Amino acid sequence: MKALNGGVVAGLLLAAVTASAATETPRCELPARTGKLLYADDFTHGLANWVAEFRPERSAVTARAGKLAIDVAGGATVWFKAALSGDYVVRYRRKVVVGGGRNDRLSDLNQFWMAQDPANSDLYTRDGTFEQYDGLRLYYAGIGGNGNTTTRLRRYDGQGQRVLLSDLGEARHLLRANHEYQVEVAVYRGCTQVTLDGALLFAYRDPQPLRSGQFGFRTTQSRQEISDFKVYRLD
Repeated sequence: MKALNGGVVAGLLLAAVTASAATETPRCELPARTGKLLYADDFTHGLANWVAEFRPERSAVTARAGKLAIDVAGGATVWFKAALSGDYVVRYRRKVVVGGGRNDRLSDLNQFWMAQDPANSDLYTRDGTFEQYDGLRLYYAGIGGNGNTTTRLRRYDGQGQRVLLSDLGEARHLLRANHEYQVEVAVYRGCTQVTLDGALLFAYRDPQPLRSGQFGFRTTQSRQEISDFKVYRLD
């Protein structure tokens, strides 16, 4: 076997390091501390802060006893009414319940954020069917989608293109039944990231960052419980 000279070896090592670094998800440089608490919902006063889009057959969305309960046979989006802008972090706890219920399915711990409708000032015009959201401009994280086989980050461009930014298929990035996750969705200085139980799942630095819009919980045929919803400013 022919020996490689020092320059070739160095080049190969640099290429290997670069390739390894390219596969790692960069973490956004978030502030060490959160700023002002902007919003909170303990889900003891109904759905006053939310708009639920879903078909009612064999489905319900309720807020009581400290939990937002989504129990749906088809697609559903539950929008937070207050528009969010600038730099912030959304924190909440969320569980996909699997216990013999009619809609129980381990799938789709999903969310939209920075959502706007370029064609309509009224965002709330849909019945929860997933394809109806294709024309929005937003970020979307689908965790354990497609029957708990995919975990993906997308950016919708407002013109029907749902650009895939990250696709994680390993088992460690999929859902566990009846596990209450601590979820954080942050936007800060042109970067957005999602963490699950404190572990970084997605991070994306957007060359044309979305700066304002609605946050919404999203799912398809599942029973889920959400609690301890808070939004903080990031300064």
